[in-house]
Amino acid sequence: MTVLDWHSERSDLSGLQLLDQAPESAGIDLKAVRQYRLGRVRGEMAKRDIDAMIISDPVNIRYTCGARNMQVFCSRNTPSRYLLVTPAKTILFEFTGCAHLGEGFETIDEVRASSTASFVAAGQDIHNRERTWAKEMGELITSLTGKRARLGLERMNAGTAIAMAELGFDIVDAQEPIEMARAIKSDEELKCVIASLRMTERAVGKMREAIRPGITENELWSVLHQSVIAGNGDYCETRLLSSGARTNPWFQECATKMIGENELIALDTDVVGCHGYYSDFSRTFHAGPGKPSEAQRTLYKLAYEQVQHNIGIIRPGMTFKEYSDKAWNIPQQYHANRYYLSAHGVGMTGEYPYLYHHADYVDAGYDGEILPGMTLCVESYIGAEGQGEGVKLEDQLLVTDTGIEVLSRFPFEDELLR
Repeated sequence: MTVLDWHSERSDLSGLQLLDQAPESAGIDLKAVRQYRLGRVRGEMAKRDIDAMIISDPVNIRYTCGARNMQVFCSRNTPSRYLLVTPAKTILFEFTGCAHLGEGFETIDEVRASSTASFVAAGQDIHNRERTWAKEMGELITSLTGKRARLGLERMNAGTAIAMAELGFDIVDAQEPIEMARAIKSDEELKCVIASLRMTERAVGKMREAIRPGITENELWSVLHQSVIAGNGDYCETRLLSSGARTNPWFQECATKMIGENELIALDTDVVGCHGYYSDFSRTFHAGPGKPSEAQRTLYKLAYEQVQHNIGIIRPGMTFKEYSDKAWNIPQQYHANRYYLSAHGVGMTGEYPYLYHHADYVDAGYDGEILPGMTLCVESYIGAEGQGEGVKLEDQLLVTDTGIEVLSRFPFEDELLR
């Protein structure tokens, strides 16, 4: 593993400077954001006596140290880059030719070239590569933490984990400490969330203005995506825009279908926006030129009622089970097509916790506590099985010391609420 020239003074840190000085960064102490997040990860490691973690999920790398690099590509090609975190040191193992992208971060002590132990990179030599990788990484970790360290791993080849275990490391899953770290946002971090939401709301506004019968779903969704990229967002994680009969059931991504007159158009933003923070709200629109039908308004008003009721019951200190018990009961005719969650955590992506509908809690639910600093998305999908259209609505909120604050501000459709 080659150590790059890291500790010498550098003047060409334009990449980090561009990130920190972008317009949406005004008034945000991004250094404090990065230091807080790294501190959260180390704090959760300490609670579980984890001596070192190797983080390979690109979102979690960015959360922990701030460095971003080809996030979608690296999600598919894992492990292309990874971050070693110990109580005293962080070392970013960066993708070939990309070491400069880790420069200037106060949360990164050293950058090294990654040694990709994947079948695509190694072919039939994969097992030897994995063992070599484990030996070198094991020697490094031992030098930093001592022998027989407890090591947290995520999203690595099975062979590398087996090889590390054979070397005497106590292997544990890194998901829990990272998810628990991400769950609580700092005040500065919330400024990033809000900047991302405001950008996404502007993008959805442009998309809404482009709605007309005759435009295809793909063409309409492209307005959102173009606006997100122009606004310095990262990407849209899904293509969840559908119209007419394709709104029911949910989860039909946009296609070449042409939007017809007076159809509903349902959208879930799922935008990884400014600073890598998720803007996750849903709205349903009416194509015109006529007025919405009574059936369309009924669906919309029920979805709106569900979202508002569930927002209204959330309070700090509430358990997940208590939330489930008090959540809005979905009418039987819409229950089969319900959204799979009642609410969920959100940060740089959808995250812990998942809050389940009352009917699903026994089989899928788990308990915990809604805490100040959590950001949540409250969901609704209303559409009868095999019948007509459906409506998707969702709002994003912050749990405070005294209650909640709704963070998403995009308006609902008055003509569908009448």
